[in-house]
Amino acid sequence: MLTYREPSADGGAEGVTVELTPPETEQFRKVAAEITGMLPHGEPAGPEQFDDPGLLAEIEVAARWVPPRLARALSRFRRQGNPHGVLLVRNVPLDDDLPPTPADGAAPAWSGLCTATVAQLAVVSWLGDVIAYADEKAGHLVQDVVPVRGAEQRQENSGSVLLELHTEDGFHPYKPDFVTLLCLRADHERRARTTYGAVAQALPRLSAECVRVLRRPLFRIHLSSSFGGSTGTGTAAGAGVVSPPLPVLSGPATDPEIVADFHAMEPLDETAARAFDELREAMLAVLVGTVLEAGDLIVVDNRAAVHGRTAFRPRYDGRDRWLRRCFAVADLRPSRAVRAPGSQVCAPLRPAGGP
Repeated sequence: MLTYREPSADGGAEGVTVELTPPETEQFRKVAAEITGMLPHGEPAGPEQFDDPGLLAEIEVAARWVPPRLARALSRFRRQGNPHGVLLVRNVPLDDDLPPTPADGAAPAWSGLCTATVAQLAVVSWLGDVIAYADEKAGHLVQDVVPVRGAEQRQENSGSVLLELHTEDGFHPYKPDFVTLLCLRADHERRARTTYGAVAQALPRLSAECVRVLRRPLFRIHLSSSFGGSTGTGTAAGAGVVSPPLPVLSGPATDPEIVADFHAMEPLDETAARAFDELREAMLAVLVGTVLEAGDLIVVDNRAAVHGRTAFRPRYDGRDRWLRRCFAVADLRPSRAVRAPGSQVCAPLRPAGGP
């Protein structure tokens, strides 16, 4: 179990925060309303509700009219990132009357969350192409992250214990390049800090030998238990399904990418275990975080930073913490062999040696 050190009280967000002014929020709200007018009437029955290339293209076009300051920040983050590996946008427009936090891990219908949904998709369109996975959350492109009764101890989005630092879906051959989390409702006690650590910040703390080992394929990740269930209650991890051996660090020496999971990653020998422990201590030393409030949207560069969350206490009263999650990739084309034509959803993973 990873030992957690409390991040600084300021949340570590300086230099990475875009706080929309009231006029900018209103402009963004008008863009969201325009996009909402494009949505089909009625309630689609399944995850295909936004899995339509024509609709996503229209959202991308309309998103060009978001506040210019936000557009520039998103474009710059997509192209060159920043030393923290995250971008925090405050005062994103939300729906006026939010429904209760869903008890089962999924909102019953998007129509009660039109503004939040299309605002998040508009942001994602500046980062790349939205992507989802049939194994996870029933393949929904926009997903709900809420505490679920009985899942408190799970190391996944439905839990409420300390969520260890991890690369999102690091075991997947087409993992997200960006993870967006939009807060609809904070936890009651404001205890849940979304934490993050950038490899660029940790790298100077690593020995040359550690870096050398971390660049070798001496690590594998147990698949998340959220893969296999529509509300994050699958059993893939319990079944012992693991990724092929992979390196933790890759890419240029001075600007590497990271794939790590301090709960589910398994070093394959003692040398790898020592290097992974050294990396963990370095990440803890640079770890920061922030309590997300309603209207806060955080973008994590899933190649440059790992993220997690501190523990909190759900009350299951309809007012619990509620985030919405949406993934993006810089290039959708590499995953085309595992997606149906015209779909953004990757087919279920087949474990090595499986049918």
